[in-house]
Amino acid sequence: MPVKPFEDITQARQWVELLVNWYNYEHRHSAISFVTPQQRHTGQDVEILTQRSELYEQARLKNPQRWSKNTRNWNRVNVVHLNPDKPMQ
Repeated sequence: MPVKPFEDITQARQWVELLVNWYNYEHRHSAISFVTPQQRHTGQDVEILTQRSELYEQARLKNPQRWSKNTRNWNRVNVVHLNPDKPMQ
């Protein structure tokens, strides 16, 4: 996040544009199995997650002492909540 105020509206818009681009096309989100939102929205995540699962399983079979249990769960997350409701306390 910027430390100093923006000089003008153009600078603010440019900053937001870069942030949105990074967030959607570069940042891998843990809630959707470490793929980008763009990969998720276009369906590319299905192939990416399948390849990751296969790669990790091959590595586990090749070097089983590296894992005490199973590898990471690379299944596609079917339901995603941007701001899930929190239980009332």
